[in-house]
Amino acid sequence: MRAIFIADAHLRQPGDRNYRLLMEFLAGLRGNVDTLYILGDLFEFWIGYDPVPFTHYLPLLDRLRELVDSGVRIEYFEGNHDFHMGPFFTETLRATVHPGPAVIDIQGERLYLCHGDEVNRKDYPYRLLRFILHSSLTRAATRIVPPAVTCRIAVGMSRESRKNHGRRRHRWDYAAILRAFAAERFREGCRAVVAGHFHQPFIDRNDDGTVLLSLGDWLTHYTYGEWSDGTLSLKTYGTP
Repeated sequence: MRAIFIADAHLRQPGDRNYRLLMEFLAGLRGNVDTLYILGDLFEFWIGYDPVPFTHYLPLLDRLRELVDSGVRIEYFEGNHDFHMGPFFTETLRATVHPGPAVIDIQGERLYLCHGDEVNRKDYPYRLLRFILHSSLTRAATRIVPPAVTCRIAVGMSRESRKNHGRRRHRWDYAAILRAFAAERFREGCRAVVAGHFHQPFIDRNDDGTVLLSLGDWLTHYTYGEWSDGTLSLKTYGTP
């Protein structure tokens, strides 16, 4: 059994390097993977309008549809840049969409999967923002707010998010916070924790057999996780 975990591509335009490399990577998964777990922020911005108004994402959506047609199952964990995924994911791709963290059973092992944006419980301003973005009110806005207006708002929010991300990295020790959070999940019986959001690729293999995998990103690292026959690993696209 082989599963792939990706997060934090923050895709914008098809001509961008990370967009092109991810398209290549996904094409190589056809016939080779059972499940693709997307742990949030695949897009720089996504909210589930019907029909899909974001034409710059159509090549990626077609690639995901090809994967599903080839027999790959998709599980999507919403992030802080993509939420209320909408009918394309739930109906066209028949994906399982998780609005928050979930414990997944893989080959009899319990894995805790999350985007990771809820790990830092002391970042109260962000927790409030997340509550608003994931609320039913925001979901209802897709029925009344034109996509062009939503996109303009999203551009401004993304710009602020990038600024705040730099400040937060200086304020918080993200690796330490994630390791403490993972230790709690291990005590609850999880064999592994897989998270995105922090853009820091690393894997901790503990003496008791538990594993913490921080996925990194598809912006500068091009890293991803792989589960193959009971082993979880961190890999970089383009390396042997």
